[in-house]
Amino acid sequence: MTQLIKTPALCVDFDRDARALQAQGALARMIQPVLNMVNQRLEEEKPAQVRLKDLVASTWLPPIPSGPFKRLLVNEAKTAIGRPVPQTVSIEVTRSCGAKCDHCLIKEGEGELSSEEIKRVIDQALDMGTCIITFTEGDPLLREDIFELIRHVDPEKAVVNLFTPGLEMTVEKAVKLREAGLYNLIIGVYSINPEEHDRVRGVAGAHAKALEAIRIALDTGLLVTMSCHILSGQVDRIMELYELATELGVQELSVWEGMPKSPEQALTQIEREKIINIYRKINSTPGGPRLFANTYFEGQMLGCMAGRRWMHVAVDGRVRACPYMQDSYDDIREVSLKDAWKRLRSSGQFDGFVSCCPAQGIHAISPSDKKYR
Repeated sequence: MTQLIKTPALCVDFDRDARALQAQGALARMIQPVLNMVNQRLEEEKPAQVRLKDLVASTWLPPIPSGPFKRLLVNEAKTAIGRPVPQTVSIEVTRSCGAKCDHCLIKEGEGELSSEEIKRVIDQALDMGTCIITFTEGDPLLREDIFELIRHVDPEKAVVNLFTPGLEMTVEKAVKLREAGLYNLIIGVYSINPEEHDRVRGVAGAHAKALEAIRIALDTGLLVTMSCHILSGQVDRIMELYELATELGVQELSVWEGMPKSPEQALTQIEREKIINIYRKINSTPGGPRLFANTYFEGQMLGCMAGRRWMHVAVDGRVRACPYMQDSYDDIREVSLKDAWKRLRSSGQFDGFVSCCPAQGIHAISPSDKKYR
């Protein structure tokens, strides 16, 4: 039995053998509903990884037990009383990228945040209670100071995720990522067909490099998520990608709903239900990677996280609710992250439970959509 939280009003214990969380104290009723959801997932679904000292329920969540997971529980308690915290802060750290994706517009601008500006964002995010920091865009591995930025995140407060197309991975970089304290490396794979993936990336050989990057990272001991986006008519490829993920040995395959450019590309309700059925079948079957599906996680389970549990900092310093919603709320070069969060929250756009991605409609009518990851 591990004690995660101990205060006069709230005590949360984790029973590793039973894989269950239990709250006691005056504030227990406030947080127990969240613990019940976690307990149900731990009971019905396989974890991404079971390690000597902790358990990774999903690569998108801090390990249990850990300082960042404790902060997540505290944040959920704050959300329950109407004081939501940006549990995840994603930061676009560079425009540089070896890929030439047509759907990416980040390369069209100029400039990016300095090392000190990003460190200030990290510090302010941690002060607010953030427990997940994610580095994105275009390819963070092209920033020379990326290892320093990872080390700047206090591991007792937050875990660090990093997206990369996998074009720049080397054994040396993988070792540096591990030594810097990276929690999870996320590599996008669009298709099991190399030509299709290469066409999306705009680079010949991109598929082979992505798979090699995954192998290098796993051999180095990193936690690895293979990520993909699904549009209407593509749901059947999930199982094909899952077979590839199983062959590679990643800890989790992450399936995100793609941002449609037209109504025809938007997933239907039947397709979403099919994704959830695939999610349940895979995660209730022993062996193989875990499957993450934001159709379930940000649909039935927690609802849309944008502006509720998630805040995004663009490469130019603009603050948005998530990477996919284009409205910005202040610039972190001009205001604190806390003030930007207050303004975002006061907009009234992010209240209540929303089971479908609000950016889906925006993207369906906006040809200037920024990108898929």
